[in-house]
Amino acid sequence: MTTDVVVIGAGVLGASIALELVRRDMRVTVLDKAGDAGHGSTGASSAVVRFNFSTLVGVSAAWEARFGWQDWAEHLGAEVGELARFERCGLAMLDADPAPRSAYLPFFDEVGVPYEQWSATELRERIPGIDAGRYWPPKPITEDRFWAEATETLGAVYTPDAGFVTDPQLAARNLADSARAHGAEFRFHAEVRAIARPGNRVRAVTLTDGTVLPCAVVVNAAGPWSGRINELAGVGSDFTVRTRPMRQEVAHVRAPQGNGIGIAVADMDLGTYMRGESGGGLLVGGTEPECDPFDWIDDPDRVHPHPTMAVFEAQVTRAARRFPELAVPNRARGVVGVYDVAADWTPVYDRTELGGYYVAMGTSGNQFKNAPVVGKFLAAIIEQTEQGIDHDEHPVRFTGEHTGRVLDLSAFSRKRPYNAENSGTVMG
Repeated sequence: MTTDVVVIGAGVLGASIALELVRRDMRVTVLDKAGDAGHGSTGASSAVVRFNFSTLVGVSAAWEARFGWQDWAEHLGAEVGELARFERCGLAMLDADPAPRSAYLPFFDEVGVPYEQWSATELRERIPGIDAGRYWPPKPITEDRFWAEATETLGAVYTPDAGFVTDPQLAARNLADSARAHGAEFRFHAEVRAIARPGNRVRAVTLTDGTVLPCAVVVNAAGPWSGRINELAGVGSDFTVRTRPMRQEVAHVRAPQGNGIGIAVADMDLGTYMRGESGGGLLVGGTEPECDPFDWIDDPDRVHPHPTMAVFEAQVTRAARRFPELAVPNRARGVVGVYDVAADWTPVYDRTELGGYYVAMGTSGNQFKNAPVVGKFLAAIIEQTEQGIDHDEHPVRFTGEHTGRVLDLSAFSRKRPYNAENSGTVMG
């Protein structure tokens, strides 16, 4: 198949999509308004690779993607210089009401994800310095009840194969460089002004500098700008799943003295997650507890780029409740990013009502980990649809090359029913 494709967005997912399309003999041009691959939402990702999701397809996708991270050079298939590195540190998912073990362990068993079930005693033994108290539900740190002593304890489910990617921006560049080596073209500082659609079919993309790029296929992988691109294309009327940009902050602090918290911790009980980083640092993010306001935004280009003391203090104080030796600095330090959040925190990987126009959006801050497979998902959907098979009526069934598991990609449909079993947070 030789098809001219324009991918809008050179984040880790856009670059992955470009790589898989060009491997299928398509002529691919990637556009991004930033100056290099991964300079948007990808660069602000905590890049955690975990397998805890509220659906079987979510667990299956994350487990399949893990093999790509583990053998990153082989996945790329081209010499690209310095490589992003996957750190297999393991992850402890602390027990929490919205994500009980019973909700995801059957998926682990079916998919084959190794895990250990820890009691509170085992949790303390495996992660020295941790407070195993149960504090649910998360509370504002300004309220006295936040500081109430725990009357119960909690355990955790440990997945030894989880971890994180050391440099998410470099991972995106690796994918982009591999796509280039396979024949893709990347254009940066390139902003889309219009999408031509005569006869309800994509025909060209016009840039703000007047450049016109004829094409047969467009893939919208523009992250928090994806809604704006959909408006240019005139699509979205048949979406049952809505997406919306949300500002997020991740705090950077020093790990407690003598305890780098080598194992990543997902702590929905207090509303945070933590992972270590090189040099004794610690990344602390939030899991959208109900007691905190969501920072929805209208324009991703007007987001305040610096961390705020209010969010920083809330996140780090919660982390310090879990790790009492953690100091809470009096100056905010960290990164700010924007999630493209789907209503059910599950991405939309699909065709649309416009011929030749596809989307990889609503990635909700939890899809970085799936970058090695998302490109393959979109390539399979595009290949089948462009051959005249309706993905709505006959959804693509994707077979993972590493696990052999078959994934029904209608799980990511723009028309899917709302997943009421999801956690309502970045945890999926």
